[in-house]
Amino acid sequence: MALPHLLLLAFSLLFAVATPIRDITDVCSSQIKDFQHRNSTGLHLELHHPRSPCSPAPVPADLPFTAVLTHDDARISSLAARLAKTPSARATSLDAGLADSLASVPLSPGASVGVGNYVTRMGLGTPATQYVMVVDTGSSLTWLQCSPCIVSCHRQSGPMFNPKSSSTYASVGCSAQQCSDLPSATLNPSACSSSNVCIYQASYGDSSFSVGYLSKDTVSFGSTSLPNFYYGCGQDNEGLFGRSAGLIGLARNKLSLLYQLAPSLGYSFTYCLPSSSSSGYLSLGSYNPGQYSYTPMVSSSLDDSLYFIKLSGMTVAGSPLSVSSSAYSSLPTIIDSGTVITRLPTSVYSALSKAVAAAMKGTSRTSAYSILDTCFKGQASRVSAPAVTMSFAGGAVLKLSAKNLLVDVDDSTTCLAFAPARSAAIIGNTQQQTFSVVYDVKSSRIGFAAGGCS
Repeated sequence: MALPHLLLLAFSLLFAVATPIRDITDVCSSQIKDFQHRNSTGLHLELHHPRSPCSPAPVPADLPFTAVLTHDDARISSLAARLAKTPSARATSLDAGLADSLASVPLSPGASVGVGNYVTRMGLGTPATQYVMVVDTGSSLTWLQCSPCIVSCHRQSGPMFNPKSSSTYASVGCSAQQCSDLPSATLNPSACSSSNVCIYQASYGDSSFSVGYLSKDTVSFGSTSLPNFYYGCGQDNEGLFGRSAGLIGLARNKLSLLYQLAPSLGYSFTYCLPSSSSSGYLSLGSYNPGQYSYTPMVSSSLDDSLYFIKLSGMTVAGSPLSVSSSAYSSLPTIIDSGTVITRLPTSVYSALSKAVAAAMKGTSRTSAYSILDTCFKGQASRVSAPAVTMSFAGGAVLKLSAKNLLVDVDDSTTCLAFAPARSAAIIGNTQQQTFSVVYDVKSSRIGFAAGGCS
């Protein structure tokens, strides 16, 4: 049962309230300086936690953690529907000014975005303007809000992209191959406007969606630019996208940012998802292969754009969980940047919950919080949490700190950041925080290294 009062995440903007503005500015400037020094070569982008005071588009400061869990659950439901290939019952109605041919089209679910996703900046157009973008490994098509925004646009940080201000902008015709590629990228049908411009539809599990014109322009990250980048120019964008301008898709699909940049940078990207008090990064292209332990990417006919791996074991305080080895592979396992709470097969989760509770018997238990049923009095940084490891096929291991194991749901309660899975296990971003994670698509492997954000 959820707590009756709505409280903020302990890693929320309370930090910003308690810290003078000048000190926050100094901290953020220091993070950026450290980031630039640490990443002196290659294509590297600064990555921000959705609750960080340094984020260029933080989620609302008054958003309660119950809302985070609600939207996280919506993401899980949408991923489950994708794996089951179940179409959404929701349909969207579009203004005739956008597409006469799209009066009512059923949309398939994508993955819920918003409060659980990290953000970075992307440049678009000539001359280039910077836009705050959500980063999502569970999505393929990159899109952002565009003026004149024929139907609806959400509030965003910074100016909206105006195609007329870019000398390199072009809309994409309905006969282009990229228009035919849209269904695999968005899981929704493409359409054609009365002026023969290709229309995309990107829908997400929390009923958020973006609909607009498929376009191409020059994309830029720092001093690196790429012409003829295909993306969605959103004219109807509704839902919980924070104050971002749009979304960067990093899934395995020919229209994703990864695949479009791959000819010049290679088929790999690396990130370190930071905590709310630090800064992380997203790097595209080359990486140092020697610092990682690897697990193979697992092929799956369920959805060939998502990143599947194989969880092979877990330990608590050095002891393996009391489950059979087959329990870990009873469900397919996805690694995902936008899911907050990791989902495990039910028997594995139950064993983990019991083992952690037993190891923390000196810490007072408290009532469940929403979907989190293993909760304790205190904060993750102050309680005595056991050492927990997650092992994957091939030998890769995540050694979880207390802040990877537990999530603070208010100023006096911390909970085990795991829940039972439905149709798929998911390795969420709480467990990935501060690790360097490389997605080497060319070699079909994912690697982990500790201390990635430092």
